Amino acid sequence: MRYTNIALLFIVGLLIASCGSKETKTEMKQADIPKDWSDPHSYAKPLEAAVKHLNWIAQVSFKTKKIKASATWDIENNNADSIVFDTRNLDIHKVLVDGADEADYYLGDNDPVLGQPLVIKLPEGAEWVAINYSTSKDAEALQWLNAQQTHDKNNPFLFTQSQAILARTWIPCQDSPGIRFTYEAEVKSRPELLTLMSAENPVKKNADGIYKFKMTEPIPSYLMAMAIGDVEFQKIGEQTGVYAEPGMIEASANEFANMDSMLVAAEKLYGKYRWGRYDVIVLPPSFPFGGMENPRLTFSTPTIIAGDRSLTSLIAHELAHSWSGNLVTNANWNDFWLNEGFTVYFERRIMEELYGKDYVNMLRELGMQDLKKEVADLPARDTWLKLDLDGRNPDDGMTSVAYEKGAFFLEKIEELYGRKKFDKFLNTYFEKFAFETMTTEKFVSYLDSSLLSSDTALKAKLRLNDWIYGPGIPDNAPEVTSERFQRVESALKAWSDGAFEAKELKTAGWSSHEWLHFLRNLPDTLSNEQMTELDQSFGFTKSGNSEILAAWFEHTIKHNYKPADDALESFLVSVGRRKFLVPLYSALTEADPSKKRATAIYKKARPNYHSVSTNTIDEMLNYQKDKE
Repeated sequence: MRYTNIALLFIVGLLIASCGSKETKTEMKQADIPKDWSDPHSYAKPLEAAVKHLNWIAQVSFKTKKIKASATWDIENNNADSIVFDTRNLDIHKVLVDGADEADYYLGDNDPVLGQPLVIKLPEGAEWVAINYSTSKDAEALQWLNAQQTHDKNNPFLFTQSQAILARTWIPCQDSPGIRFTYEAEVKSRPELLTLMSAENPVKKNADGIYKFKMTEPIPSYLMAMAIGDVEFQKIGEQTGVYAEPGMIEASANEFANMDSMLVAAEKLYGKYRWGRYDVIVLPPSFPFGGMENPRLTFSTPTIIAGDRSLTSLIAHELAHSWSGNLVTNANWNDFWLNEGFTVYFERRIMEELYGKDYVNMLRELGMQDLKKEVADLPARDTWLKLDLDGRNPDDGMTSVAYEKGAFFLEKIEELYGRKKFDKFLNTYFEKFAFETMTTEKFVSYLDSSLLSSDTALKAKLRLNDWIYGPGIPDNAPEVTSERFQRVESALKAWSDGAFEAKELKTAGWSSHEWLHFLRNLPDTLSNEQMTELDQSFGFTKSGNSEILAAWFEHTIKHNYKPADDALESFLVSVGRRKFLVPLYSALTEADPSKKRATAIYKKARPNYHSVSTNTIDEMLNYQKDKE
């Protein structure tokens, strides 16, 4: 039965490949791939043979936790005798080229980070290849959740996380951000669940559990995404909406009520939104990131559902990626700052448009705090904007350097040349390089010819090389101050000096950002009595705000505040966001170098985490799952 089902699936895939795929033409051509193309994290050779369009037909089994699929690729063949795909832990069953009998192929040596190259021999003039395969239990992009790991606890859930190089664990692809393709898909799953992808999406369930998708704008492989679960849709605006589990849909829709305003503000700044709809899906808490900018369908952590819309700058961030990242994309992961630095800068411009400069100054100061803390802990070479990740997992580059140092560099350009000129430059940049890739060197050249060379004195003040090719934070970084944070600091100092009790602090109207600044600046010498006083006054241990909880737990660990122990363990077991996990497990290991408590909690929590998080924490705790 197993082989019969695969064969039927493969035949359907071939029929679609021979018909439907020819109707949709990608904008991506080999001419768009730079002649000096290189990507240390991909085996692909796109200058010889490159993918253009994907037809993907899949059956998803929650029972076996596997996907059986056919991936049929239209290719652009430059008289190559083979085409190379990236794979990792995929079971390849059969390969066809142009409908002929089984093609010759082989899998190369397995690299622990990159996986294996799949090399398919091509006859002269070959136009498409079809790969029949199934995923394995080791597919790191796939997070299979049982019902108890979801919010409503009624049905299982599956979501993918392809960035940076995990798309190859669920689809054989040319897994580089420098290679774009369009796609169509047909996915069959359990009928009680709704399937969604980074494409045109349904808003209601089908009785047969079969869904068809189309993405007509070319995307890189790391933006391939799928989520399957018991979710509902609620409209926000004409172009925006939210998906969430039934028990979270109302709270989610209320939290994201300003999405339409964000979209209007973004278009006002940098031009037309090019992706049709902008929807968000709120995933279960094991999702390892705050958000993921999958086109048409941002994946979001539920940890930003605070009830007061105070953490929705994350949505502004993912929306901004629709320009910086999705539209103009870093050529490889050494250029990661071109995605994230631009996006943080753009996110803050959106938030300023909606909430004002004083609000954004809080975000800027928190960002600078994060940057200074991380720069102090990183090797100097990893604090350059232009990274060197050759031979390493590209996840190593996902630090505050790319995000915050990149954003402050762009702020510095704005400060020197003026917002009006810089906005004009960015509008032209996004238009000129839409649906293309960008290297640091290409950006520097374009920036120089289009903006910097207009005033050489200002160019000298910018010190571009110090920012991009130098360590740390340059001493000409923009000034970062927040009047609202200054008031928080004054109140905190008065309490620390004994001027009044914690309950007398005037905190009415404080945002999550002010509370976070308060917690980050608590004295290191707090007594148990002071910890108790703060907790009783403000209810930190029982807070429903994940940012506040995580910041508070760093203090409870350091000061051995026992009343928070159960809440800390519950938080670590249920929340898989790496941003919170790394500092909390670090605090646990610093408090107890034997790592006994951290390991005991992690053993319970690890099944709830995505591989993006477990890879980091395994190394931190020297944890070996096979020795449990």
